[in-house]
Amino acid sequence: MGRKVTVATCALNQWALDFEGNLQRILKSIEIAKSRGAKYRIGPELEICGYGCWDHYYESDTLLHSLQVLADLLKSPVTQDIICDVGMPVMHRNVRYNCRVIFLNRRILLIRPKMALANEANYRELRWFTPWSRSRQVEEHFLPRMLHDLTKQKTVPFGDAVLATWDTCIGSEVCEELWMPQSPHVDMGLDGVEIITNASGSHHVLRKAHARVDLVTMATTKNGGIYLLANQKGCDGDRLYYDGCAMIAMNGSIFAQGSQFSLDDVEVLTATLDLEDVRSYRAEISSRNLAASRVNPYPRVKVDFALSCHEDLLEPISEPVEWKYHRPEEEISLGPACWLWDYLRRSQQAGFFLPLSGGVDSAATACLIYSMCRQVCEAVVRGNQEVLTDIRAIVDESSYTPQDPQELCGRILTTCYMASENSSQETCNRARELAQQIGSHHISLNIDAAVKAIVGIFSLVTGKSPLFAAHGGGSRENLALQNVQARIRMVLAYLFAQLSLWSRGAHGGLLVLGSANVDESLLGYLTKYDCSSADINPIGGISKTDLRAFVQFCMEHFRLPALQGILSAPATAELEPLANGQVSQTDEDDMGMTYSELSVYGRLRKIAKAGPFSMFCKLLTMWKDTCTPRQVADKVKQFFWKYSVNRHKMTTLTPAYHAESYSPDDNRFDLRPFLYNTRWPWQFRCIESQVLQLERKAMQDLDGPD
Repeated sequence: MGRKVTVATCALNQWALDFEGNLQRILKSIEIAKSRGAKYRIGPELEICGYGCWDHYYESDTLLHSLQVLADLLKSPVTQDIICDVGMPVMHRNVRYNCRVIFLNRRILLIRPKMALANEANYRELRWFTPWSRSRQVEEHFLPRMLHDLTKQKTVPFGDAVLATWDTCIGSEVCEELWMPQSPHVDMGLDGVEIITNASGSHHVLRKAHARVDLVTMATTKNGGIYLLANQKGCDGDRLYYDGCAMIAMNGSIFAQGSQFSLDDVEVLTATLDLEDVRSYRAEISSRNLAASRVNPYPRVKVDFALSCHEDLLEPISEPVEWKYHRPEEEISLGPACWLWDYLRRSQQAGFFLPLSGGVDSAATACLIYSMCRQVCEAVVRGNQEVLTDIRAIVDESSYTPQDPQELCGRILTTCYMASENSSQETCNRARELAQQIGSHHISLNIDAAVKAIVGIFSLVTGKSPLFAAHGGGSRENLALQNVQARIRMVLAYLFAQLSLWSRGAHGGLLVLGSANVDESLLGYLTKYDCSSADINPIGGISKTDLRAFVQFCMEHFRLPALQGILSAPATAELEPLANGQVSQTDEDDMGMTYSELSVYGRLRKIAKAGPFSMFCKLLTMWKDTCTPRQVADKVKQFFWKYSVNRHKMTTLTPAYHAESYSPDDNRFDLRPFLYNTRWPWQFRCIESQVLQLERKAMQDLDGPD
């Protein structure tokens, strides 16, 4: 019969510039695909060098080593008798392109350059690559000597073409091309391409998975066909976590779903599908067929190979599946935990050090480490040898096997409650109880002696002794005394991270974890170079609202009752003196706004691209039932004043897991000045003018007609 095809896609945990490791993971994925009978295998975008090479793409070494890996792939017996589609940078006529290199049996069939480059938010592809702009055109690409000697080809096709095998036609998209208004798959499908492949480097954002799935299913619903999406997974060297979700779809239905979060470095999906199902689906869509009769044809590269077998009548075909989505709190429990695992094993450190304050943010960070330990234990039970090898290296014990998450947590997480005279017994108790329940090695200490020593040096030099506002001091004194406490905690965190394992006779050092959430970072409600300054911050891209939901999830699913008290307590920095032994300071009072309001400001500022005046106009209608125009104006002015005064803090923000689309991360995602005119005179004057007009109109409406 010759109409059923088995195809494979994958999600690989590649690492920028780890050419040896990347090669082995690619080979393993091809080996698995072949063992399942696949005749076509596609991998993630730029999988040979790793997607996150950034300015290393400028280096000739990156191009050279990518070619060397490609040569090893071509030579390997693993890649024989299967069409392999791999991603790498290619220099063509002195221009760098982000390419798919498709080969079969030591011969390169096509080099297909990316035609639409991602260049927004975290992506900067136009910085390193040029898009191929010659639609449906191909050129000759002259192979370098190392490939020429291997393939016996002097030139290969380079450009926008499709593959024509004996039994079907295959076309390629690369990541962003699926998301653009006029995707290549539309015209490819109209031109008779039956299998579309997409190699992606798509990172996790909370609540994003449905958009990816919808795009793939809609592409095959309107036009019919088979769609394979491959994606990177894991942390490949920076703030982003690539969240897999490899999939195979046909005619609007999903036939294979990959995991979104997993500690498996290699995940391969295969499906056996009937090409006649594509042809019959398309046959009855008359509007599609009319458009197909007018489409400009693609150049076809003829391939002397078939994806199907001659006798496949009894070959079982795959059945559709329903996509299973994670709730946002589940995404938080899994994504940052996987990112932390990659960071820990690849940094070759021995664990984490976390200042645990007894509040929601540091508790959420502790829960993420506990979630990571749960995933590590589950992976070991499933027989994941790579995870077992990595955890043995981390704890420096070659025969170690983790028994349960609490036991593992005790080995790799050190928590520390750093009390001062302004700390309450309640927060101390909450931190200790949570540490006991997750199993961390917990330390309690007091920082008062260090605070007194630092302030004493100042008093000795100046002859002045600053006081808290509660003791008669001014606002400058009050803030400075709070900051001294916060900064001493950072110094102690790094000291204990470096030497606490040494003091216990164990090897290695610890990574210091920060726990400032995205809303506090947006407003700058943190002390520069305090405990928010750390090696990494797994919650720095997550809102307070989502963090509270996540902690509630952990309390219920991980059975951590200590979290109940943490959730019910008011958020407080505990940097000002207690009043009769009770906390007198809360975060929302200090900020002058609620966390829910901060989330609204953050989304309007970043996602809706709203400056002060636009934000005021939008909030007038959003908050019309709760605020007067004057109150809205005051809130907007207060937010922008505090945001701009503290924007400089974003330049030193700890690298944080990217999870939220309104993150203020100054590194690459949110590029803005850090020295503002904080009075915003023109913008605030426009707001004031509108408020006065609205107030005059309201007075006229009250007075009524004469």
